[in-house]
Amino acid sequence: MEMTRYVDELQRQLSLAAAAGGQDAVELAGRLTAPLDAAARLVLLEALSDAAGEISAEIAPAAVDLRLRGGEAEFVVAGPPTPTPAPAPPAPPVVGEQGPATRTTLRLPDHLKSQAETAAAREGVSVNTWLVRAVASALGEQAAPPAARSDAGRRVTGWVR
Repeated sequence: MEMTRYVDELQRQLSLAAAAGGQDAVELAGRLTAPLDAAARLVLLEALSDAAGEISAEIAPAAVDLRLRGGEAEFVVAGPPTPTPAPAPPAPPVVGEQGPATRTTLRLPDHLKSQAETAAAREGVSVNTWLVRAVASALGEQAAPPAARSDAGRRVTGWVR
């Protein structure tokens, strides 16, 4: 945060106020502005430091620090240390229509996802099965037909861990 503009504005305001007192007051204000520069910067730093302390109290356990770098104030926001999450256990192997399968995350634009869901519903299969068949078809392979299941026609969705 560049404090020079604030100190300059304070000096400008002092000069304006001195102008109301005549030429002697203007000369006195001119002589006072140089020594007041350092004092004004210290007062600004103290006010900013107090503000950083109040903000830190409100956002605890995070904190706001005020640092002085090259004569200018700098705010640094430090969050609480984030614990390192435990690694997720490896996913069990998935058995697909043609044996072992690999889990893949596929990001589709919304309009393609809607079309894939509509096509899968039209064929009475899951979106996953429809996508496996679409990829196999695009690669010139034949996807195996789904195994007969006792819950045929019943759609189940969700996540399992």
